[in-house]
Amino acid sequence: MTGLASDDLARELRRTGYCIVPDLIPPDAIAALDADLDPVFAATPFGRGDFYGHRTKRFGALMKRSAWAQALALEPTILAAVESILGDACESIQLNVAQAIEIHPGEIRQFPHRDHDMWAGEKGAHEYLVNIIWPLTPFTADNGATHIYPHSHGADGMAKTDPGEPIVAACDPGAAICFLGSTAHGAGANITDQVRRGVVIGYSLGWLKPYENLWLAYPPEVARGFPPELAALAGYRQHRPNLGNYEGQCPSILLGGEVPEHVGAVDGLRPDQMEMLAGFAAAERNSA
Repeated sequence: MTGLASDDLARELRRTGYCIVPDLIPPDAIAALDADLDPVFAATPFGRGDFYGHRTKRFGALMKRSAWAQALALEPTILAAVESILGDACESIQLNVAQAIEIHPGEIRQFPHRDHDMWAGEKGAHEYLVNIIWPLTPFTADNGATHIYPHSHGADGMAKTDPGEPIVAACDPGAAICFLGSTAHGAGANITDQVRRGVVIGYSLGWLKPYENLWLAYPPEVARGFPPELAALAGYRQHRPNLGNYEGQCPSILLGGEVPEHVGAVDGLRPDQMEMLAGFAAAERNSA
């Protein structure tokens, strides 16, 4: 689906649970990101556990490791589609994860799963997250390309006793593999003699606890160097009403100049709440 518009992408995600968009990012940009991450891959040990894998390397905090990762997180077609899907259940979205994954030869197929199961809330009424996998190397059926189960998403998909046969998300660097948090998926086995590299950048409802601890990954001294839109995605934005504040103010206060030792709390409310409270407060003052 080359040249896919954001509303078409959102529509396909709602219909099928996934969408592969080829040629969304120039290959040269992906190669530059791969080069930035190469020494980190080399230094990172294999993970432990039957879910993360024993022949797989993972590391996060990509936004501070490469400006090319920042560009992926802010890709406008993706962001607009994500906001369309998640916007009915939150005021603003946030980064949920920015993780690099390298699957080595000999790794077995990953357990099929739904990423929204990391949260205990009731499922089916709305989506919790949208994930985007960006291949750094070609994804093939033999080197561990992600297996995605079409129509396994949402209330109807989760009600199925059998998710059906998966598709193999085979594609080249520059493509975006997009899928919903309710879509069943899992990495394939790597039966080649080459590694399979990719990064996953996920977005979730702004009021959820994210998979990756954003404020440890990107403390204020790091986030001050981000574009404002990325800093907001990385947790430096208050989710109205008053959620995720710092001393009663939007945490973006930490990204400016010198922060006073003591600050006053400021309402961070939605417009409808401000209007309701203004009417209540006016009536109370008039009756005093």
